[in-house]
Amino acid sequence: MAKTVLITGATRGIGRACALKFAQQGWNVAACYARSQEAAQTLAQEIEQYGVQFLCEQADVRDAAAIRRVVSLAQAHFGTLDAVVCNAGIAQQKLFSDITEEDWDTMFDVNTKGVYRVIQAALPLLLEQQAGSIVTVSSIWGQTGGSCEVHYSASKAAVIGMTKALAKELGLSGIRVNCVSPGVIDTDMNQLHGAEVMEELAEETPLGRNGAPADVAEAVYWLASEQSRFVTGQVLGVNGGFYI
Repeated sequence: MAKTVLITGATRGIGRACALKFAQQGWNVAACYARSQEAAQTLAQEIEQYGVQFLCEQADVRDAAAIRRVVSLAQAHFGTLDAVVCNAGIAQQKLFSDITEEDWDTMFDVNTKGVYRVIQAALPLLLEQQAGSIVTVSSIWGQTGGSCEVHYSASKAAVIGMTKALAKELGLSGIRVNCVSPGVIDTDMNQLHGAEVMEELAEETPLGRNGAPADVAEAVYWLASEQSRFVTGQVLGVNGGFYI
């Protein structure tokens, strides 16, 4: 029987690469996205070729009711969930002195509380079967701090703390919780840095390049799969050696 994964922020960048990776491995995919229905339709067409089932719904991770609806639909469609990938996130560059309370609250509402909402909604299914894997997506800046991205860095550091605490709490229930911490990845989100900065960051990376979404998806899949069955509470850096 095919396993099922729930992926948030699944129609772009890392989330999209994760959806394709799990589908390639024979997993059914339940996904949600905040805005682009066109991107969701394109992803559905690509996943179709792998012969797995795909459910994709519009649901902002700031909306708890919408997230609960997606989980309910996934349960009705697939029976249960075997893995949850909390990928949805936003970024913003601002001097700390220019960050407004609204900026701060929005960043945490999506990047941190969004993870809380998704896990809260999906956890009863994992607890019922006493098995499963949760993979959160943080950032290298959540580990090192990023200049002009204090609110982003803080929100992603909180995800790491949440991951470690949940791993301790859920271990005896057979549920593993791990975190992937991407470095500089070629995504739409990172294009806000500009081409010149992206080139400079690639030069600073020991492997001599920026990462691709597929690089992160490989790590996410490994942590979700039985290949990592004795791994929990860990932060796996996918950063080309940028931070060691």
